[in-house]
Amino acid sequence: MKLHEIAPAPNSTKSPKRLGRGIGSGLGKTSGKGNKGQNARSGGGVRPGFEGGQMPLIRRLPRRGFNNKIFKKEYNIINVCDLNVFNDKTVVTVELLLEKKLINKVAPYGLKVLGNGELTKALTVKANKFTDSAVQKILSAGGKVEVL
Repeated sequence: MKLHEIAPAPNSTKSPKRLGRGIGSGLGKTSGKGNKGQNARSGGGVRPGFEGGQMPLIRRLPRRGFNNKIFKKEYNIINVCDLNVFNDKTVVTVELLLEKKLINKVAPYGLKVLGNGELTKALTVKANKFTDSAVQKILSAGGKVEVL
């Protein structure tokens, strides 16, 4: 392929409307704008979002964001570095974390372990979800990972 051979695909381009070029064109005289009215004038039309005096959608919606809580999945989140408070060979569960006050309450979807920080203890961690980095750090410290 050479630069002078490049062309658009056949029938992919359409010639522009030729407005005001006589009645035979179908777009003569009023150039497709109809007779009189706001949209027939130069500079005519309404601004974007104008709904004819009705309260516009942008003003009807609440100002501070939108949160679709129906589909939200809430987890108790804990980082790997927070698990260093336990002794070696401890089985870490949601109940144990609640007892040690590392979490406030049990979330509906359980526990999720994130891989932030370093782990120095060999622990068995039971949780509903793990990030890949969390699994790697727990296993490298000599611990075990159990997905509930």
